[in-house]
Amino acid sequence: MNLLFSIDDRFYQQLLTVLYSIHLNSSVDEVNVYVITTSQFHHGNELKHGCELLGMTYHSVIIPEDDFKDAPVTDRYPTTIYYRLLAHRYLPQDLHRILYLDADLLCINDLMPLYNVDLSGYMYASAIHTNLTNATDVINKIRLQNFDADGYYNSGVLLMNLDEIRQRVEPTDIFNYIRDHILLLPDQDVLNALYGKYIRSVPDELYNFDVRNLRIYETISMGKCTLDWVIKNTVILHFCGRQKPWLVTTNHGKFTALYKNYYQMMSTISKN
Repeated sequence: MNLLFSIDDRFYQQLLTVLYSIHLNSSVDEVNVYVITTSQFHHGNELKHGCELLGMTYHSVIIPEDDFKDAPVTDRYPTTIYYRLLAHRYLPQDLHRILYLDADLLCINDLMPLYNVDLSGYMYASAIHTNLTNATDVINKIRLQNFDADGYYNSGVLLMNLDEIRQRVEPTDIFNYIRDHILLLPDQDVLNALYGKYIRSVPDELYNFDVRNLRIYETISMGKCTLDWVIKNTVILHFCGRQKPWLVTTNHGKFTALYKNYYQMMSTISKN
């Protein structure tokens, strides 16, 4: 299994927490962890050590500082928005599939079924976050003019078909789109606008569960997606929004304590 992350110095412990949760709950023998950073990243040794403790292999992917000198870059559009979209340019050519994950999530069941999703004819697999109505999807389709897409995909969990991506994704297309549009979530908007019709949908209640919306999931599923169901069936819990579980000091939400348990256990292990 090949995993991809893109972080700065603030999130290395959270990344190790994600890896620890995968180690505990997934049936995989070999895990290669590719981490996109810049030369200013200072925690490579800690990540390498943590990966070794978990039986995983750490690969540092350093982005050259001048690679985006021709890209539109502002305070709102930093160079980091391009890393996920253009990761294929920096990964080894003999990699054919990789799973990108945000660092604010947990894996609580086997990740392999997602990793093995058939991507024939697709560039990506991703989830559309559940909502009580499709109004948000309609607005995003109008805003991005991507009417062929099934909906607005969340890019925090993104299975990549690198062979297809290498054929279709060009930096100039992305740079030009950003220059010509006002975007709310730059890299996610670009992904949906330019490549939405090449994304295979996977169920978010399994593979990108927004922990803020347990009641919504339960309502839409006619009572099926209870807390017990989630613990038994959901693979990825995604801690979307600003209230991150490692920042709060009170039990904010039903999944905060679960996250803190994984976080503390990995912190203890990595100190050994």
